[in-house]
Amino acid sequence: MSQTDQYILGIETSCDETAAAIVKNGREIVANVVASQIESHKRFGGVVPEIASRHHVEQLTIVFDEAMKQAELSFEDISAIAVTEGPGLVGALLTGINAAKALAFSHSIPLVGVHHIAGHIYANRLIQELEFPLLALVVSGGHTELVYMKEHGHFKVIGETLDDAAGEAYDKVARTIGLPYPGGPHIDRLAHEGQATIDFPRAWLSEGSFDFSFSGLKSAVINTLHNAKQKGIELDPKDVAASFQASVVDVLVTKTAQAVDKYKVKQLLLAGGVAANKGLRTALEKEFSQKDEVKLIIPPLSLCTDNAAMIAAAGSILFDKGMRSDLALNANPGLELNSSY
Repeated sequence: MSQTDQYILGIETSCDETAAAIVKNGREIVANVVASQIESHKRFGGVVPEIASRHHVEQLTIVFDEAMKQAELSFEDISAIAVTEGPGLVGALLTGINAAKALAFSHSIPLVGVHHIAGHIYANRLIQELEFPLLALVVSGGHTELVYMKEHGHFKVIGETLDDAAGEAYDKVARTIGLPYPGGPHIDRLAHEGQATIDFPRAWLSEGSFDFSFSGLKSAVINTLHNAKQKGIELDPKDVAASFQASVVDVLVTKTAQAVDKYKVKQLLLAGGVAANKGLRTALEKEFSQKDEVKLIIPPLSLCTDNAAMIAAAGSILFDKGMRSDLALNANPGLELNSSY
C-alpha cells in the first residue's frame, strides 16, 4: 500500500439498503458490501421507514466489519468517512450518520457528508474517468433529473420531475397489475415479453423544457386497467407493461438527447436505480451509438441501485476539495443538490 493512497469508507443508509464500501483513490473499489431489506418490505408493498431504520441498526456493524475484512485494511488506513447526508428517509439516514460520526470520533478520521444523488452520478467514475462538461440522467424511485456538470462537484439541475418520479410510477403501475415490490424489475421483464399495443400518453410539457411528468401516464395506465375490468375486457399484463415502458423510455431518451445537443457535452452518464432498466439502457445505447461527439457511460447493475461505493466515490471529490463535516452533521431528508461544493 502506497503512503499516498487514499481510502474512503463510504456508508449508505438512505432507504432500505444498508451498505458500506471502501474506494481507493476515488476510482477503485476494494470492498463493497450491501445488505438488502427487500424481503422484509415486500409483504407491505413498499418500504416501511421504521422497519428500514431498525434493520439498519442491526446490519451496520456487520457490513462495516465485512468491508474492512474484504479490503484487508484497518481504520488507521482510512483517509475519511463519507456518509449519505440526504435526501432519504430521516430515520434511515440518522442510523448511518450517527454510526459514521461514532467511527470518525473514535478513530480521529475526517467526516464528509454526501448528497445521495451526487453519489449515484459518481458511481460512473468507478467505471471510467469523467470528462467535462457532462450530462447525467438520474432516474430512480424518488428522482428523475437531468444534471449538467462543468467540473467536479458542480451540479446544475436543468430538468426534473414535476410530480411522480419514473421509478415511483413503475412501482405504482406494477402494484395495479398485481406485481410484487419492487415493481420496476418486474415491469421491465414483462415489457420484453409483450408488445406496445396501447398508446399511452407522453408528457412533453412546454417546448424546450427538460422537465418530466409521469403522474398523468401513471393515471392513464391505472384508468385503462380499471375501465377494461369494468367492461369485462382482459388486458395482457405483458402488453400493458410494454406500452407503459415505451412511453417512459421515449420521453426520457428524447429529452436527454435534446439536452445533450443543447449543452454540447462530452459524456452522458446514466445513474440511479432505474438505470438498471434493460429497456432504458438499450434505448440510450441505440440513440447514442452513432454519436461520436458524446460518450455514453452506463454503470453495471451492481452500481445502479443504492450502494456505498458511489458515496465513497463522491466523498473522495469533496475530501480532495477540503470539504469536512463536523459532529453536528444531521440527517437532511430534503437536501437539494447544491450548485457547487
